[in-house]
Amino acid sequence: MDRKSRLHALVLLCLMLISQTAAVLRYDYYDNTCPDVENIVRSALIPVFLDVRAPAAMIRLLFHDCQVDGCEASILLNKGTDGTRETDSPSNLGIRKLSAIDKVKVQLEAVCPQTVSCADIIALAARDAVARSGGPDIRMPLGRLDGFEASSAAATQALPPATISASGAVRLFEAMGMNLDESVAMLGSHTVGAAHCTNFVDRLYPQLDPDLGPVFGASLRARCPNRSDPAINLLGFLDTTFLRFDNSYFKNVLNHRGLLSVDSALAYDPTTRPVVEAFANDEGAFFRAYASGLVKLSSYRVLSGSQGEVRVNCGVSNR
Repeated sequence: MDRKSRLHALVLLCLMLISQTAAVLRYDYYDNTCPDVENIVRSALIPVFLDVRAPAAMIRLLFHDCQVDGCEASILLNKGTDGTRETDSPSNLGIRKLSAIDKVKVQLEAVCPQTVSCADIIALAARDAVARSGGPDIRMPLGRLDGFEASSAAATQALPPATISASGAVRLFEAMGMNLDESVAMLGSHTVGAAHCTNFVDRLYPQLDPDLGPVFGASLRARCPNRSDPAINLLGFLDTTFLRFDNSYFKNVLNHRGLLSVDSALAYDPTTRPVVEAFANDEGAFFRAYASGLVKLSSYRVLSGSQGEVRVNCGVSNR
């Protein structure tokens, strides 16, 4: 087979895999087996969202699950065959609310035993977190299966550092099937939540990063007194309206108030800046790009058939 034929065969294989993934996830997936699944998840999360930081935690949980071997709830497994779990990775510092997914799973097992995957619960929880925080109400296709394996090393290798460049972040999301607008919108998840000092302390010492406004930089130094202080695990807020899902993040980025280096970089990269400006001026445009992007992210490398299972307990494989 010559090079041209091999390339043609590879393209056909990629198209076939994409079409298979699209066929797996459906909006009516549970209509016959667990028709009330979305209401059950939404109701079960009401007490969880009494914690004002829970929505950000749920959104982050989806990202950190899908970026490691796809959206298959590996982040919830107590351990893999190497004896480690993804939450042992330093890249998962501060990951929270895994037990909330377990509680939702218990309620679903009582109504629809061995039917709804933990991966689907993570996706629905993130969707509800966005809507509850004031963001778009995203229609989420379902039908993911849960994976069998987890590893701390896999998480460390796959999850991007806080120092990733703007172009690097765009490439990461484009590899998951997103266009430029959707890729930038995914970083707009930083409109809610906070980051640990360890993720941005290098921007504060020994010299203050000039991309940080002087007032904002001084406030961050007050939160993170020095590079080696135990207070390194304190938090800095990612957005001036960190409890509300809105387009303030993009306005902040343009006004030198991007907490992480990748946030600041969005304003200077000639490819991403026009998108940042568009989203800062039009919240609806941000919401539309975010909704389509989140569906693509949550559909990344999903499992079907014998590739996965529906775990009875989210922390343990049925095997």
